[in-house]
Amino acid sequence: MMKRRDFLRTTAAATAGLGFATKFARSAFGAPASAASIEVLLDEVVGTVSPNIYGHFVENLSGVIYDGIWVGEDSKVPNVHGIRKELVDEMRKINPPLVRFPGGCFADSYDWRDGVGPIEKRPRRTNFWAFGDPPPAPASHRYDPNRFGTNEFVELCRLLNAQPYLAANLRSLPAEQFYQWVEYCNTPAGSTTLADLRAAAGFKDPFNVRYWGVGNESWGCGGNFTAQEYAVEFRRFTTWVPGGEHELSFIASGPNGDDRTWTQGFFEELVRKGKGQVDNIYGWALHHYAWNLSRGKTQDWNAGKGDAVKFDPVDWYELLKEGERVEPMITGHWQVMSEFDPSHHIKVIVDEWGPWYKPGSELTPGDQLEQLPTLRDAVFSGMTLDIFNRHAEKVGGACCAQLINCLNSLYLAHEDKFCVTPVGHVFAMYAAHQGGKSLRTNFAAPEIQYDRDGKPASFWGLHGSASLHDKQLILTAVNPNVKDPVEVPISVRGAQIASGESTVLTAPDVHARNTFADRHAVAPVNQKLEIRNGNLTFKFPAASVTKLALRLS
Repeated sequence: MMKRRDFLRTTAAATAGLGFATKFARSAFGAPASAASIEVLLDEVVGTVSPNIYGHFVENLSGVIYDGIWVGEDSKVPNVHGIRKELVDEMRKINPPLVRFPGGCFADSYDWRDGVGPIEKRPRRTNFWAFGDPPPAPASHRYDPNRFGTNEFVELCRLLNAQPYLAANLRSLPAEQFYQWVEYCNTPAGSTTLADLRAAAGFKDPFNVRYWGVGNESWGCGGNFTAQEYAVEFRRFTTWVPGGEHELSFIASGPNGDDRTWTQGFFEELVRKGKGQVDNIYGWALHHYAWNLSRGKTQDWNAGKGDAVKFDPVDWYELLKEGERVEPMITGHWQVMSEFDPSHHIKVIVDEWGPWYKPGSELTPGDQLEQLPTLRDAVFSGMTLDIFNRHAEKVGGACCAQLINCLNSLYLAHEDKFCVTPVGHVFAMYAAHQGGKSLRTNFAAPEIQYDRDGKPASFWGLHGSASLHDKQLILTAVNPNVKDPVEVPISVRGAQIASGESTVLTAPDVHARNTFADRHAVAPVNQKLEIRNGNLTFKFPAASVTKLALRLS
């Protein structure tokens, strides 16, 4: 396993950063602290950080549902109505606002009617998206027993005090089944036959599901539509859906990454029935996975992937670069949307994001889509959440892919074993941003220089975001430098810092990860800050994610 001393020594240079007024200072390696700075501008509010930015995603893939979330009421594993208790206990610590289900691509081969009614009478179906998980993977990976359906998912959300976000099957079910699913979830007991079916299962009170995805990746696995074809389907599926007393927020299936022609084509066709059609959309879904670490050698989906736990310093920076591409995607699609929605009623919903590696790191044999998150994934996740915070006026929600036993998971579990990953710790740190006022903040730090296959390459040296909650300022930052810390004076324009506490997530080895045998190899450390005359200078460790909770005077 490669240690930090083996990583390339970095030097500094100057560049202009992406996002909001981010600056980098020009200096030589070993420059004094004055070459770096953070300035928080209290009088420049970007927008309110929607709690939904900190959403999650669960899909019936490999061990996500069966073994990860659902263990069954008769299991020896401690559970709450069949749901893994340790998962519930840990998630309550991070204030989860939103959970998306049942997909993902799985949603467009899923019939919600299979997952309601008495559990013992529910049909078993082939899981088209199981990728043939071989033994020792259990049969529940390949054949969906439907023991975890709409009722159980909503029960999970209630245990977490989170909003359910249901993704409707637009590819293989008729529009009738979409509005009947809404009816099942939201109509009062005794009002309809479907409400009676729900009540008979022990859920008398309506679920009051507000967020509904209308299809998923409709440009690909969700129907292979053109943008224009999908716009017609979206109009058809959302026309006269019975909302009852509750507001319904429809989320349309947006582009594959940076495909702005999909965004342009969808909205052009949508408004052929009138400009007011945009008022029927709450969110525009955007998916972005950082997967290609081939350094330009291939665009093949499998060959281009890197390893989750075995990587060199170039892979570290290249993965972060791939992830950072979501920022210009947000701003680019926002610009296209503004042509049709100048008041910006519609928000960007990044409801699938994270790194995607090749198989081989999973803790549980047979969980093909499970990855083992390392410190690199914690830095990646902090960077991504900071991007969303900085664009709070644009991003109305996001879902990390996925919650447990999958890609950028917060948790890993198998039978009675469980651990919080470095990604889970990042979400716990960043939860303090929820509902705050995103503030324009200037970050300056020497740029990182590295060798990319014989050619010079660079990456920014410090990035982050800030939010204000009355007199409490939350400042988060990522130092992606695998070798060197950066010492930074921090100023708040319009106020002084009275007191504060730091939470730092890092490790001596950038490959460090938490496992069932070593659950705390990567864990945050809290410390009181020393404030002098209302000022603060902080040293951000190499390869770290940091939260500073500052009390202003």
